[in-house]
Amino acid sequence: MAPSPQTIESLSSKQKAALLMLSLDVETATSVMRQLAQDEIENLTIEITNMKGVHSTLIDQVVEEYHQLITVQEYVVQGGLDYAQKLLESSLGFAKAADVLEKVKALTHVKGFGMLKKADGQQLAGFLQKEHPQTIALILSNLSPEQTAQVFTELSEEVRDDVSFRMATLGKVSPSLLAEMEQALEGIAETEITHNMSSMGGTKSLAAILNKCSNATAKAILEHIEQKEGQLAGEIKRLMFLFEDLIFVDDRGIQRMLREVDKRDLALALKVADDKLKQKIYANMSERAQELLKEELQFMGPVRLKEVEGAQTRIVEIVKQLEEQGEIVVIGRGGTEEVVV
Repeated sequence: MAPSPQTIESLSSKQKAALLMLSLDVETATSVMRQLAQDEIENLTIEITNMKGVHSTLIDQVVEEYHQLITVQEYVVQGGLDYAQKLLESSLGFAKAADVLEKVKALTHVKGFGMLKKADGQQLAGFLQKEHPQTIALILSNLSPEQTAQVFTELSEEVRDDVSFRMATLGKVSPSLLAEMEQALEGIAETEITHNMSSMGGTKSLAAILNKCSNATAKAILEHIEQKEGQLAGEIKRLMFLFEDLIFVDDRGIQRMLREVDKRDLALALKVADDKLKQKIYANMSERAQELLKEELQFMGPVRLKEVEGAQTRIVEIVKQLEEQGEIVVIGRGGTEEVVV
């Protein structure tokens, strides 16, 4: 285990949060934990566990820093950034005030519309449908891919296509645009506005969202973007992975994938797959496994398309995970030549 930090400058933001929690009584700490997301709780718990032998002076410094940040944020709410800066400079001096303000600016980056994150896809789509597509794109760029994928399934095709294209082309967003978005959400969602330019959306963001959508939805959105801007669609495709892209996985990769995939999911996913992809899967299975899979497909009977798409999505997630771990290789994607299958 690494030694505990000894100066406040050497602490990461997570370590500071852990020390703050350690300074609180159990009841207060529990109340704070209830406001956090599951992954935040897990990360915080790890940091708390790793904190050993920290001097009480360091904890006091962290508590004082948080107190200053909270105070400054209250000043910002009361009279804006300039007002907060004047108050800070008069009480802390120019250098210290500048340091605290920089930390506040970092913390007041747009973090995610707390109320919207708690809504389900149908509720969000109902609310967002009334907003301008550019506003919808900005909002969805700050939600998780899973939640945005749910919203995509609820939006009308016209709105979804427009919004997805805008998300793919979002770059630097000015404070004035963020202010406009906050005004649109006033009284409905808790928002924070960055005082700096913020990078949002983009092809990587949209690719992550489309990976969470059903195959049919992802393909429809990509086709729409391709009609408007082929190069942009190509970039998004290179950043994502569709079920049909299994044809680009090498044989060793297919064999590795088959060890992880649920057999029922495999049968469901292949029910609407083309023959070329089926043959690639069969070629990497034992004779006995082939027979069992073909038999299950033959006698499966009608199934809901939603079940098929769900199985395909689960398999894609496994493939992407294995690719990230370097256990499988996907060939023919990302190059200059388009592969036709």
